[in-house]
Amino acid sequence: MDEIAQLKIIARMESEFPGKFGIPRQSGLVEGLKSTLVFEPEFRNPDTLRGIEGFSHLWLIWGFHEAKKEHWSATVRPPRLGGNERLGVFATRSPFRPNPLGLSCVKLEGVELQTPRGPVLHLSGADLMDGTPIYDIKPYIPYADCRPEAAEGYAAKPEGLKVTIPPELREKIPQDRLEALAGVLSCDPRPHYQADPDRVYGMTFAGLEVRFRVEGEKLTVVEIKTP
Repeated sequence: MDEIAQLKIIARMESEFPGKFGIPRQSGLVEGLKSTLVFEPEFRNPDTLRGIEGFSHLWLIWGFHEAKKEHWSATVRPPRLGGNERLGVFATRSPFRPNPLGLSCVKLEGVELQTPRGPVLHLSGADLMDGTPIYDIKPYIPYADCRPEAAEGYAAKPEGLKVTIPPELREKIPQDRLEALAGVLSCDPRPHYQADPDRVYGMTFAGLEVRFRVEGEKLTVVEIKTP
């Protein structure tokens, strides 16, 4: 049996995140995040999507293409635990794995079968960087995939930060991006081991350079640079 399996990239994600910093740590945390899935030329066949509009959510299997590490480790330091505790790699969602594959549940907002780039899927709630390679798409089936009684271990959903964006800075944000940006910031983009209230952090979102501070449970945007 072959030890190496070849995977084909079937599509790529177009999202508001040109870099890794600021991306929500799980899918579905910020429903206001919009993205588009564009198929590679070989897979631009509308027949591959026949019946997909009947599902409200999809599973995406994708690759951590920016997670560069030559060797994988049996244990990793989850950011959720402040980077101070080691857990088994298979007990985490770390990108540094034997096979750097990710799994995300996203909401299907719409299907366009005829565009200059072939069929595209419009999604929300994705936790993926712009350009992320997609290896497979599967429908989310509630009766099989939802387990309300499941234990969440150390990964319980965080409370979220209170986000303040001064009025003069709000004016620089496109109205259709404001809710999504606030949602992303409320998820606390900082590494969990950093808690300096005087430090200014920066991230790029939807072409905007967003700079902010965090003190306690309050995040304040201090600067927004537009293109």
